[in-house]
Amino acid sequence: MAPKVLVSDKLSETAVQIFRDRGIDVDFLPDVGKDKEKLAEIIGEYDGLAIRSATKVTPTILEHATKLKVVGRAGIGTDNVDKEAASKKGVIVMNTPFGNMITTAEHAIALMFAVARQIPAADASTQAGKWEKSKFMGTELTAKTLGVIGAGNIGGIVCDRARGLKMKVVAYDPFLSEEKAQQMQVEKVELDELLKRADFITLHVPLTDGTRNILSAENLAKTKKGVRIINCARGGLVDEAALAELIKSGHVAGAAFDVFKEEPATENPLFGLPNVVCTPHLGASTTEAQENVALQVAEQMSDYLLTGAVQNALNMPSVTAEEAKVMGPWIKVAGHLGGFIGQMTDEPIKAINILYDGEAATMNLEALNCATIAGIMKSISPEVNMVSAPVIAKERGIQISTTRQEQSGVFEGYIKVTMVTAKRERSIAGTVFSDGKPRFIQIKGINIDAEVGEHMLYTTNEDMPGIIGTLGTMLGEHKVNLANFTLGRSKQGGQAIAISYLDEALDPSVVDALKATGLFKQVKPLQFDVA
Repeated sequence: MAPKVLVSDKLSETAVQIFRDRGIDVDFLPDVGKDKEKLAEIIGEYDGLAIRSATKVTPTILEHATKLKVVGRAGIGTDNVDKEAASKKGVIVMNTPFGNMITTAEHAIALMFAVARQIPAADASTQAGKWEKSKFMGTELTAKTLGVIGAGNIGGIVCDRARGLKMKVVAYDPFLSEEKAQQMQVEKVELDELLKRADFITLHVPLTDGTRNILSAENLAKTKKGVRIINCARGGLVDEAALAELIKSGHVAGAAFDVFKEEPATENPLFGLPNVVCTPHLGASTTEAQENVALQVAEQMSDYLLTGAVQNALNMPSVTAEEAKVMGPWIKVAGHLGGFIGQMTDEPIKAINILYDGEAATMNLEALNCATIAGIMKSISPEVNMVSAPVIAKERGIQISTTRQEQSGVFEGYIKVTMVTAKRERSIAGTVFSDGKPRFIQIKGINIDAEVGEHMLYTTNEDMPGIIGTLGTMLGEHKVNLANFTLGRSKQGGQAIAISYLDEALDPSVVDALKATGLFKQVKPLQFDVA
């Protein structure tokens, strides 16, 4: 059955057609996003939800979204999506951070010109029949210092455009390397240095705990007298009340804001002040940008629903379509390893240590980690998936560690998972054979070659004659058909393990009967999704 997507906001018909052309069943209901009751009523039918800013994806909506796998936001901002609730529900949240980069950067430059030359006020005055030429004395951008807070995708474009205007550019960004700064031909500085030197300051960072109020009253007081401040990024980055006071005092010469702490912004401390330019969150509002992000989100969602490729996800590692093809078998074996070890444990988990060897170590380890953790956590909660598993593990205080190493054995690559509880450690390793099928190759340090079956029985015992015969006989007496089995042992007379492949799930009474013999240290039925 084809995946089904709901478009609940106003995306272009071209974007909707992309879903259809890719073979996805799509319902285009551009007004339903504003009707939260109707959205909650119908969302349970859909695998994907494509939105802009009008649709609010709340915990209540997600509670009704029983089939939902992905939410795609046409645009960069996802404040209207409860990402924590989505992650717990196992729903991927995607955005389109690159579709409106140029548009937003250009808007920041436009606002910088507007506040430098007082264009909106001069326009209003002139159209009112006044001719106040001497009132609107502006300042040139040439040779002025622009301080860019956040030199990522959009900030980088602003830096490039500003250099074209012959401005001196200084940038504060903890993630900007000296090498990258040199390539961009900007000077990397600390925040205090930027505040002290900049004639204009423009912000291009997301709103996080680390950036919230980055231009606080304290930091605004450190700025150069006559500075002008532009914010086209996110409301909440600037203390708007403190900025208003500094504008009134004359310390700040002007400000241009496209975003505000509270939106829609019908009231704000900046409104009505001299040389303050305000626009209603227009950063991405160009025909080109709106079309670009709509097309991009349709392609991303289609890729995920049809191939498993993950792009621009905020709560899941990205996996390209090419990676998905190569990594598919490895993601499966990672999940099976986690599933095996998770089903073997009924104690609180303290830590999960994952070793990647050879070929496996060259892959997208974040995605493989998610698959492994999901396999483990499914024993606790069957509804968990690669998105929600890391969240659940973190909530439970489980420590996750990852190690990669060059090829060290006969296999081109393998994954080894060790789970630590208060009482013991358990480990299992697996690989992918040339046929693309996952194999268990080591359990508790004992080498083995075991395929993954839907219904399996894992037993351990001391190595001695007759154990396998007893196991087969007892399964036969209980009408359990043994399809195949695999054996391994540490040494003659040492610890031995057996994996039996069954046609159907094992009745608990059979497990009790096997335990009652006293011959088996462990008797554990296992189940795997081998589809």
